[in-house]
Amino acid sequence: MKTGCFVIGLLLLLFLAGCIEQGERKIEKACFKDTCYALELAETQAQREKGLSKRNSLEEGRGMLFIYSDEGIRPFWMKEMLIPLDIVWMDGNGTVVFISKNNEPCGQEYCPLIYPNKKARYVLEINGGEADRIGLSLGNKMILA
Repeated sequence: MKTGCFVIGLLLLLFLAGCIEQGERKIEKACFKDTCYALELAETQAQREKGLSKRNSLEEGRGMLFIYSDEGIRPFWMKEMLIPLDIVWMDGNGTVVFISKNNEPCGQEYCPLIYPNKKARYVLEINGGEADRIGLSLGNKMILA
C-alpha cells in the first residue's frame, strides 16, 4: 500500500511539473515590426535596481526588459548609467504607451526621474537613438518571443 501511494504521488508530481513547464515561456527577444532585440530580463527587485547601471556599452541589437506583475506608473532614472538610453514603456498588451529618448547618464547624487504619463507592465531599455532609428512610436506593438 505504501509503495502504491508513493508511485501515485510521484506520478502526480511529475504531471504537475510538466504542466508548469509547459505553461512557462522563456522570453528571449522583443520585436517591433522588423527589428528584434535580444533581451536580458529584469524580473526581480534586485535585477530592476541594478538594470544596466555601470555598463560601458550595450551591444547593438540588445536590450533589457523590465517585467512587472501588473500595470502601474513606472518611473526610471539614469543614476550610475554610463551610456545614453532610450526607454520604452508598454502596457500589458505590449502596446507602446510612452517613450523617453536619448536619456543621458547621471553621475550626480540626485538624478531626475523619467516619469511616464501612462501605466505600463513592461519597460525596455535600448541604446540611445534606437527608437528613432527604427521609427518606434506610440501605439506600436511589442512582440515577445
